Amino acid sequence: MQKHTFTISLFVGIFALTVLAQLGVINQYLQSVIMLMGVNIILSTSLNLVNGYMGEFSCGHGGFMCVGAYVTSVVTVLCFSKNHILGAPLLPPSMALFAFPIALFAGAAAAAVAGLVVAIPSFKTRGDYLAIITLAANYIVISAIDNLEIIGGPRGFMGMNAAVNGMEGIVDIPWMLLWVLFGTLFSVWLLRRFVSSTLGKGVPAIAQDEIAAEIMSVDTNRMKLIAFMLSSGIAGLAGGLFAHILGYVNPHSFDIMKSTEVMVMVYLGGMGSLSGATLSAVLFTVLLEVLRPLEIWKWVVIPLLLILLMQFRPEGIMGNKELSDLFPKLKKYYSFK
Repeated sequence: MQKHTFTISLFVGIFALTVLAQLGVINQYLQSVIMLMGVNIILSTSLNLVNGYMGEFSCGHGGFMCVGAYVTSVVTVLCFSKNHILGAPLLPPSMALFAFPIALFAGAAAAAVAGLVVAIPSFKTRGDYLAIITLAANYIVISAIDNLEIIGGPRGFMGMNAAVNGMEGIVDIPWMLLWVLFGTLFSVWLLRRFVSSTLGKGVPAIAQDEIAAEIMSVDTNRMKLIAFMLSSGIAGLAGGLFAHILGYVNPHSFDIMKSTEVMVMVYLGGMGSLSGATLSAVLFTVLLEVLRPLEIWKWVVIPLLLILLMQFRPEGIMGNKELSDLFPKLKKYYSFK
């Protein structure tokens, strides 16, 4: 009963935010900050599965986000916008509400396949070597899209607003805010469900000792495939949402700087802690907005704060603990046992 009450409370909160946004209490700027928070939470928690729970060192998460962003954008543009590929849109605007989640799924699936390609070399590499592979994958994705003129190349790709306008034409509410909130809840729920499952217990076992995990009958190669594909797929979901928030996507928005931002959020929150990754994503987004007047100098202040954190609390804000470890009464609301 308590779990159902918690779930109902979450949906009531989403409904309340939507109503406040519709009434103008939450203006466009605050809506954009909330949506960016959601995207950052999805990215931070997804990378934490690999870098935190599995103990690997992936530093090319921006590439998977880029794959999801472009695939989702191409699908929605082909379906709902005039384009130079097919000309007329494939579907009427009234179908946007039903087609958009399918487009998000397509982007997430494409990113998961990209994660599979990276996961296979990870069978025999760890640490710095895996970091080089994922970094190379990030550059390969960016360079490939840069040279694809059919989707804009370095100029970027646009036209996604047609899908958003189609949804608003059905019911005039802030649909992207809703999709981001639901996407964030779904991502955190899915990752929490996975790491709490019997199958998911093999992921931290690999982090502790891969050889010992194999001796204890953990199929380490299979677990790496699942973890990389799940992490990459969720990053692709974040990319699809991000592209439709802005209505424009450029390959250089997902370069090594974006991957570094995600890593900063993971290490700031604490390795192996979904609560920490969520909290750090919120703090990082707020910090970026507060320091926006400093322009380029914010990238001096933020790394400095990270250095101080690593000096005085190297395990991050939450370490490897969850909020339920600090507040045991919370366990009854979302325990999966």
